[in-house]
Amino acid sequence: MEVQVRTITLALLLTACGTNMPAQSPSAAPTRAQVAGSTPISADLDRLQASASQANLDIAHMRIERWKADGASKQQAQTNADSLQRNLTSALPGLIDGFRAAPQDLSAGFKLYRNLNALYDVLASFTEAAGAFGPRNDYEVLAQQLMVIDSVRRDLGDNLESLALSKQAEVNQLRLQVQSLQQAAAAAAAPPKKVIVDDTEPEKKKTVHKKKPAPAATANGPGSSSQSTSQPSAKSQ
Repeated sequence: MEVQVRTITLALLLTACGTNMPAQSPSAAPTRAQVAGSTPISADLDRLQASASQANLDIAHMRIERWKADGASKQQAQTNADSLQRNLTSALPGLIDGFRAAPQDLSAGFKLYRNLNALYDVLASFTEAAGAFGPRNDYEVLAQQLMVIDSVRRDLGDNLESLALSKQAEVNQLRLQVQSLQQAAAAAAAPPKKVIVDDTEPEKKKTVHKKKPAPAATANGPGSSSQSTSQPSAKSQ
């Protein structure tokens, strides 16, 4: 269960680090992950390579047909032995050399880690079968190499997890730098704001004074009273 959880965690971190990253200059100082992920893992790879060679020799010298087991168990054991030898002689050496040449390459390290997990599972089953059906010496020699492979794969898992976390931190920092540069470039490319000041005095409005209309003459005014007195009355004639 611990190996499965670690494998899933490393897969997610590897996917996250697969984003597009700006190229770093060759003169950049080595990161903490590069320094920490070189020397210790190199010693583990030496142990793994030596253990794989010895395990391949031990399996080749075994006489599985003489094990005290039924035909189906012997056939299954022989199938596992052939699979282990193919891995130990063909697949594993190339993966070790690839990660040794680039200890900061998460992809190369993760390929080696997955292969070690598969190799360990088959070798553990084969070693258990050797202890149950074969001579005691067959079990003891395989058990020693199984312990070495298990130790290396655990160290490799811890190394890759630390390396992936460091790489992710670098990616996050680079993203922040890119965002800052983009914001600065956008601000520099924006046209300057123009402020228009209108200092002309507004035209004064002329005030128009309306004349008051003259009052109209009333019916009982002086002109109407004099006219009425100049005409004789009809009754006096």
